Amino acid sequence: MHMSKQYFQRRPAWQWNQKVLVAALAAAMIIPLTSLAQSDTEEDEGIEGIEEVIVTARRREENLMDVPVSITAFTGEQLELIAATDITYVAQTTPNVTLEVSRGTNTTITAFIRGVGQQDPVAGFESGVGLYIDDVYLNRPQAGILNIYDVERIEVLRGPQGTLYGRNTIGGAIKYVTRRLSTSAEARARFTVGTDAQLDLVLTGSVPLGDTFRIGGSIARFKRDGFGKNLNIAGIDNYSKDILGGRLSAEWEPTDSLFFRLAGDYIDDDSDPRQGHRLTVGNLTGAPILENVYDTRAGLNNPIQSVKAKGVSLLAEWQVNDTFMLRNILASRDDENWSPIDFDSLPSADLDVPVLYENDQFSEELQLVFDGERLSGVAGFYYLDEIGRAHV
Repeated sequence: MHMSKQYFQRRPAWQWNQKVLVAALAAAMIIPLTSLAQSDTEEDEGIEGIEEVIVTARRREENLMDVPVSITAFTGEQLELIAATDITYVAQTTPNVTLEVSRGTNTTITAFIRGVGQQDPVAGFESGVGLYIDDVYLNRPQAGILNIYDVERIEVLRGPQGTLYGRNTIGGAIKYVTRRLSTSAEARARFTVGTDAQLDLVLTGSVPLGDTFRIGGSIARFKRDGFGKNLNIAGIDNYSKDILGGRLSAEWEPTDSLFFRLAGDYIDDDSDPRQGHRLTVGNLTGAPILENVYDTRAGLNNPIQSVKAKGVSLLAEWQVNDTFMLRNILASRDDENWSPIDFDSLPSADLDVPVLYENDQFSEELQLVFDGERLSGVAGFYYLDEIGRAHV
């Protein structure tokens, strides 16, 4: 894959053509009138206008346009239209956000918002960007590259989040919000076929078991051959993908004011380990620079990568009255990551780092959300118990 860059030079304002300025002013005067006329026409004909996007950036459901927070939100439909396969696609159209795959895997995330983040995702360091799945904080970047399926929306909150989220993150937060189950039976299937033997398949379904209880889930498989080869180890692709994921949830709504949701998710990444491309000739061996940037000569004693992560959460909501809501989020997660990395990408075993990461976490969060006519806010309690281990 080759990418080209185009450079544009900004011209001084005094060099602008007068006709262009006149046309721009005329357009600025016409556009509002046209928009008003279109709105009236749409209202008369029963056509829907701009879609209202509901977010929970301040721990309550609000219209995106009413939230005084630096936030970018993507609905599930928007993500499907741009063919986004994982959460890193969000960074392509979000200002001041960088989301990249790192640590030689397809599932470890390196995240920066406004220049704040964690460059090397190692155990013992807290990231400056918080990643949340249905308000459950992921304490480590391993298994943080979330594939997009069964998603209602993704919210990107820029800036410190300590006043709104129990786990303070100075750079910002990324919230992955899954869909709630439908009150009627449904089934959906999505598949993608592409080059390099790509075949992605997502199956989703739900069924109500009575008027107040329903269950549903999704299973997804993302598979693709590598863009390059390991020229030193036969049968090992570089930048391949082999991920199996799934979610299962049960929802109970005994009354209009009570809601319970038990959910679990699982990720199994068996892709070949990613290895880098050398930009310089080997100092000792004279190894040349490879023509294909996706090829590698990495030598790995155990060229097997394995990332397994799972989690379970219980959400309880009680709408006490029109002003107060009580919410409790109880969650447990763990993951195990075997990621062999050859930092010099040469057959010699001198900079090989076979690392095993193990992460366990338990979190409890209690929130009191209140919305009055002139005052609104959130108060609560947050507890996190987590252990991160690295074996080299």
